Amino acid sequence: MRILPLLVASLTLALSPLLNAGEILVKTGESIAFLGDSITAQGAASSGGYVRLVASGLAAQGIEVTVVPAGISGHKSDQMLARLNNDVLSKKPTWMTLSCGVNDVWHGDKGVPLEAYKKNITEILDRCQQAGVKVVVLTATQIKLPLTSPENAKLAGYNAFLRNTAKTRNLPLADLNAAMAAEQAALEKAGIKRVLTGDGVHMNLYGNLMMAKGVLSAFGLDDQQLAAANAKWSELPDLYRGAAKIELSLAEFTALEASAARQKKTVDAFVSDLATAAVKASLKPAPAK
Repeated sequence: MRILPLLVASLTLALSPLLNAGEILVKTGESIAFLGDSITAQGAASSGGYVRLVASGLAAQGIEVTVVPAGISGHKSDQMLARLNNDVLSKKPTWMTLSCGVNDVWHGDKGVPLEAYKKNITEILDRCQQAGVKVVVLTATQIKLPLTSPENAKLAGYNAFLRNTAKTRNLPLADLNAAMAAEQAALEKAGIKRVLTGDGVHMNLYGNLMMAKGVLSAFGLDDQQLAAANAKWSELPDLYRGAAKIELSLAEFTALEASAARQKKTVDAFVSDLATAAVKASLKPAPAK
């Protein structure tokens, strides 16, 4: 399945301050820990998640890295701080990306107020610095639409702190919130009905691609190198995984089960293989007349 290129022009505009006009910061043999919440956990769970896309995007430049997944669903800044040593520093990564803020706001009264969030993030960064771990700061992505919702208005203060902190500490910044808004605006202007999340918060394939490009830009990849990453992603055979829903009678299911058994497969595996073959066949160019 070919993945349509993202709107590179809008992403370049949003991420242009991140581009490091020089060498790529990450080197072969280094490791990258990805600290975050469910967005990051899902981003590491498949080749189409942003964590894995970052690794394959670097590989397109001949840079092979080790990924240290450190995303846990529902986690906020206080919980990430509490597990920083165990989940990140003890692994001795070269780099760490910090994605934190969505749940601090989204959880409302059970979230983390801005001043406490600032203290937590500051301590996370201080500990990483003391351990010699280099950090890339990611702004928190949107909490559903519209952009003017109370949650996104509140989140703006958290992201302003992240931007200012990255600038003050001279840390690479992936302004994913700005990139997400720019992509949504460009899609709307072009009349393209496409969203970047599955539920308003968690990324779908296009959202993960947007995040991966933002992180890679923060690591120093330029437009040409991002295009090479996109080309590599377009050829990955398992970038998208669908969930086909079919309804069968008992007789039909029994026959399906028998067919699967003849091929020594489970019913789910058999159906998945059939669906994959059918979709790929439908995508082949029609023979010339």
